[in-house]
Amino acid sequence: MCLVHKAAVHDSDRMTNYQAVGIQVKLTPAEDPEFTEQIENITVPAGRNVKLACSVKNLGTYKVAWMHFEQSAILTVHNHVITRNPRISVSHDKHRTWFLHISNVQEEDKGRYMCQINTVTAKTQFGFLHVVVPPNIDDSLSSSDVIVREGANVTLTCHATGSPPPSVKWKRDDGSKIAINKSTAVLEWEGEVLEMTRISRLDMGAYLCIASNGVPPTVSKRIKVSVDFPPMLWIPHQLVGAPLGYSVTLECFTEAHPTSLNYWTRDDGHMIHESRKYRADNTVGSPSYKTHMKLTINNIQERDYGTYKCVAKNPRGETDGTIRLYTSAPPSTTPGPTSTDLPRRNPDQQWEGAPEANNSVYNPNLYNGLHGDKGKGSKYQSNLNEIDKSEQKSAFDSSGKGVVYEWPQPDAGAGGGARGLRACGCGGAGLALALALPVAALGLGMAHSRAPAPAR
Repeated sequence: MCLVHKAAVHDSDRMTNYQAVGIQVKLTPAEDPEFTEQIENITVPAGRNVKLACSVKNLGTYKVAWMHFEQSAILTVHNHVITRNPRISVSHDKHRTWFLHISNVQEEDKGRYMCQINTVTAKTQFGFLHVVVPPNIDDSLSSSDVIVREGANVTLTCHATGSPPPSVKWKRDDGSKIAINKSTAVLEWEGEVLEMTRISRLDMGAYLCIASNGVPPTVSKRIKVSVDFPPMLWIPHQLVGAPLGYSVTLECFTEAHPTSLNYWTRDDGHMIHESRKYRADNTVGSPSYKTHMKLTINNIQERDYGTYKCVAKNPRGETDGTIRLYTSAPPSTTPGPTSTDLPRRNPDQQWEGAPEANNSVYNPNLYNGLHGDKGKGSKYQSNLNEIDKSEQKSAFDSSGKGVVYEWPQPDAGAGGGARGLRACGCGGAGLALALALPVAALGLGMAHSRAPAPAR
């Protein structure tokens, strides 16, 4: 018997000598360690926790190590964590299964992971960790809200990242089509860049950049496109007739961006302010660059007749439109004649000599068009001669005295014309205009008017 003072392990014959008092023990040779299962490949979204498993048998006194192959980094050896990454840890199941834990997985954690047993010829196996990253839109590299002039070109950019690389598409927030150019309009546009040529006010609104790659959630960015243009006006009725003592509403429609300053003036340029006489209303339409302007004039007096202007101003420019308010006869309560030869307006035609009703500037030649030609004037006057004398109309002058217009006798004939007209307190020319304008107003359309409340 010999005394062994030092225990040693010999790799060739797997003999193990243990220190004992006067005793030498010879053990049975052990089997080589082996892997019992393949490392499972795992796909995990970024931000989650993951666990890789390496199963072995017959480990004995050998040790298991984990490494990140692409980074050539030793992560753990046996129970010890080597890396300084605080998200890495290791555990085992009675030395049979060794687990590598990665918390809050990041995209840089993806790649091959190697489990190794430190035998003389190291034994290794690999598992792959695939990290998917939901899409993200980089605001610093993407467009923000833009303001452009009408007719300019616009380029919107949306830069998205993720794993796998996301696809980007564009939509309008209101669901309408995207006008790429004058000949191309689409509901969706794919690509990080959206280019629109010669943009118009109809293209104004919010555009959505949507990024997706199959990893939830899909993300989007809302970009508002504002299109600036100077004010424009549309006037439905440029000539408006109303009797004395009545109320009338004048109307203008404007389009402008930025929103215009809208107000009314008289022909002398003085701005009209809210009062018992005047009430101004501005109603924002849809789209929001449209505005409906209304001016209500109460209890019309002689001095209220004349020219009114609706004015719209914004930083891009200004414009105005003219409406002329003239006196007309009050509504008659006497039944009208069974038939007359008064000219009627066909919906598809304009009055002969009358301008279009939506001209932005009042046309003073309207009166000449209706009454300047003697032939045309006699036509209207001869038609008026057919009306029975009982159909008399009355108005009031500024002094409050009644001015009665007497219709000509039927025997005056077509040639009687203006000679058959007689009035108290006014000249022949003024009377002809006062009679003809209500006729012209039939074609141009009357503004909303209401009769004064009956006296109590």
